[in-house]
Amino acid sequence: MKDLAKRFPDNPILLPKDIASSDNGLQVICLLNPGVFRFKGKIWLLVRVAESIAQKEGFIFFPVMNEMGKLEIIEVPLNDPDLIGSDARVRNYKGLDYLTTVSHLRLLSSTDGISFTEEPEYAGLFGMGELERFGIEDCRVVEIEGVFYLTYTAVSDSGVGVGLRTTTDWKSFSTPVMMLPPHNKDCAIFERKINGKFYAIHRPSSKEIGGNFIWLCDSTDGLQWGNHKCIIKTRPEMWDSARVGAGASPIWTKQGWLEIYHGANADHRYCLGAFLMDLNNPSIILGRTEEPIMAPTESYELSGFFGHVVFTNGHVVDGDKLTIYYGAADEFVCGAEFSIAEIIKKTLENN
Repeated sequence: MKDLAKRFPDNPILLPKDIASSDNGLQVICLLNPGVFRFKGKIWLLVRVAESIAQKEGFIFFPVMNEMGKLEIIEVPLNDPDLIGSDARVRNYKGLDYLTTVSHLRLLSSTDGISFTEEPEYAGLFGMGELERFGIEDCRVVEIEGVFYLTYTAVSDSGVGVGLRTTTDWKSFSTPVMMLPPHNKDCAIFERKINGKFYAIHRPSSKEIGGNFIWLCDSTDGLQWGNHKCIIKTRPEMWDSARVGAGASPIWTKQGWLEIYHGANADHRYCLGAFLMDLNNPSIILGRTEEPIMAPTESYELSGFFGHVVFTNGHVVDGDKLTIYYGAADEFVCGAEFSIAEIIKKTLENN
């Protein structure tokens, strides 16, 4: 079945070789999952850059940040009996989980939305403090009343939580705070307040009970969040049977708040879908797509660091045109266009 995406003919628009590493001793393994925003008349990507050191036969390396913000490398023989797992992204060693790469965020700008370059005066963002020592990942960006809110995955040996920073000029940033503690990720703040309150969706999870579901919360100040409610669950035997999570900020439309989300099945195949929320009470779900609006079908989506993946946490809106920037196969940055009206129609077809 053909999906709704009109992929950029130039995909992938960014490859690992297009970005210089942050240190001479590192190499860029993946570029993926950019946050997206408009600033100074340009479209900007806040790209996740995943790095490691060159692998040596018979060994695996875990890069981590120490308390001083300096990178340290843990070297482990592949035949070590305390090394568990075959996932390219994470391994367990001596009872602790480690990422095989460490990520930071890099700013790139474009005048046409297709060709992106770094601007030297805008520096990258790196993990800070003990709660971000394994890196920061997958940032969502939203501008509310002149302030940009950055929500991202903060990773450490204490767990995976949601970090929050703010900026007005992209040169100076607020001190990072843990907006939502582990285990939580995929957090997107709504692009407008509702009845004077901030709203956000997020994805807490547990290995023991429940599942990887999408929740809603609100805040009076954008810092302290409460009134949590589960609003979207996985669906057995469907494309989103194993986990669901937010994409970028929900989009205000006359019909409701439109959210593009990702879903995965037990085989770790990631697709995009959509659901529609009530404008005044977003805990009310008005509709949800039965089939994906985008599925991994192209070669650059099927094969890469972690194949069969399309994953978004950034977009721009121009009238009915929704341009989604997405990570493909956990290695490349790509773009695709959609019709908002067409997506909304799909969310309401079975309601």
